Amino acid sequence: MKTTLTLMSAAILATAFTGAVTTADAVAKEKVKQEKCFGVSLKGKNDCAAGPGTSCAGTSTVDYQGNAWKLVPAGTCVKMGGTLKEHAGNAMPHPKG
Repeated sequence: MKTTLTLMSAAILATAFTGAVTTADAVAKEKVKQEKCFGVSLKGKNDCAAGPGTSCAGTSTVDYQGNAWKLVPAGTCVKMGGTLKEHAGNAMPHPKG
């Protein structure tokens, strides 16, 4: 009888734990919409598009390079002073209101 109760308890706990892990995995896999934000990444920290002669991610040569972008949550790029399109220069972004 004791063995049966122990096995049943273990099965119940395993089921509860599996459900919790599945829920956590589902939340973690939920994708947040993102947008490409130009001119906000630091030197070597861009996600892509750093101009001719570059292989892509991590190739920006200066901070805030205008032709290098970083993925940011949708709707935050312009607020942090970046642009949604490539631009010339590498001025430090100025956050907007």
